Amino acid sequence: MAQNEKIEKTASEVLKAVGGTNNITTVTHCMTRLRFNLKDESVPNAEEIKRIPGVLGTVNAGGQFQVVIGQTVDQVYKSLNSIAGLDNNAQADNQPVEQKRKITLKSIGSGILDGIAGCLTPLIPLMMAASMFKLLVALLGPSMLGVISESSDLYTLFTLVGDAGFYFFPVVVGYTAAKKFGATPVLGMFLGGIMIHPTLIDIATNGTGFSVLGIPSKIQNYNSTIFPIIMSVWVMSYIEKFIKKYLPNILKSILAPSLTILIMLPIALTVLGPAGSFLGSYISSGLLGLSGVTGFLGIAIIAAIYEFLVMSGMHIVLITTLILAFSTNGHEGLVTPAAIAASFAVAGMCLGAGLRIKEKEQRSLAIGYFIASLIGGVTEPGLYGVGMRYKRPFIGMIIGGFAGGLYAGIAGVTAYTFIPVASFLAVLGFAGGPTSNLVNGIIAGVIGFIVSAVATYFLGFKKDDPVTVKLPVN
Repeated sequence: MAQNEKIEKTASEVLKAVGGTNNITTVTHCMTRLRFNLKDESVPNAEEIKRIPGVLGTVNAGGQFQVVIGQTVDQVYKSLNSIAGLDNNAQADNQPVEQKRKITLKSIGSGILDGIAGCLTPLIPLMMAASMFKLLVALLGPSMLGVISESSDLYTLFTLVGDAGFYFFPVVVGYTAAKKFGATPVLGMFLGGIMIHPTLIDIATNGTGFSVLGIPSKIQNYNSTIFPIIMSVWVMSYIEKFIKKYLPNILKSILAPSLTILIMLPIALTVLGPAGSFLGSYISSGLLGLSGVTGFLGIAIIAAIYEFLVMSGMHIVLITTLILAFSTNGHEGLVTPAAIAASFAVAGMCLGAGLRIKEKEQRSLAIGYFIASLIGGVTEPGLYGVGMRYKRPFIGMIIGGFAGGLYAGIAGVTAYTFIPVASFLAVLGFAGGPTSNLVNGIIAGVIGFIVSAVATYFLGFKKDDPVTVKLPVN
């Protein structure tokens, strides 16, 4: 069967298994997973979906039903949208989910995580591109290779391109948040643009007094922030729907956008903006403070368990925190080093399993997962295809991640660029500081990889495990 046919078959069966188009509220994808918001979450049978060729696993997290696909997720997503008759925004309708849900602390937490994930997941390509330009500046600039000087146009160009990706977060997130919450996307971008207008930034920088429609406001500098615009667009989505519902049709197209923004100005600039800015700063400071409290052991422990967070889908919380930390502080020295060590440990686990397994097909799969993890930066095939399948290889992965994280913690490794990939290129995130930091970051990754491979080889399988016994040749 041709690859395209396999993709279409996987997409078709997944669509059927989640209840078809009528059961989908929204569907997006990240690096490896289809992320469904379903009207009736009782429809999908996880065990049946796991048996669909091309599906690596399923996860229920953050109010989403997630189907783990791996590297071909973008192709499956495109095919699924085509089959389901969804447009590119992959939103079946703009109406709120009609299903009544019992409000509990868990449902509130899931709703918040779902909202944050829906707003931030589409940012991954932007962050990849911006981070690469920042990385080029770090590598080619005077602090490392010295190929380009700080006064050169190329240095200036790459610097401004890298910074722009983070500086205009309020505009970009205004768009993604509006798509997520069912508001008009260009109004979300407009609100984000208002929040980072140069006049408001000057007022914030100079500490000048300012009022919004007569209401005194403590104006903040909202460039590179996330929470202020997410919170504002969430509220705006309800205000816009209310106005559209009660405004006469003859006036709706003319007045609804203006009234929505007019009402949002005091809400966004005097209440939600300052509150979101405080929340973001508090979380970023908390992450830095946690690094100081836990010391090198904190990095080792996070590295040991990080991949289980990935499997549960809860790592999006840490990624959100990382985005805040990098946009606020410009560096991070706790979760990122741990996550990179953990990623290398997955590759090591797959290699160790591949060397230990004698059964030909399973050995080939393990080696394939190793390549997918180390080169392709996709860890899920290894996590599900080796870890979940045989269970004991997780012992090797945990030991390797702990060892790599322990070295990173002792050496004080810090990440200066947020590179949201799990391949060997992830270590380039350690560039931008002292050269010794990059070297120690690479060493931490290598330690995680080697220790994991060795531990998996010797501890990852029982002595009499059938896949490790070489079958006699007939």
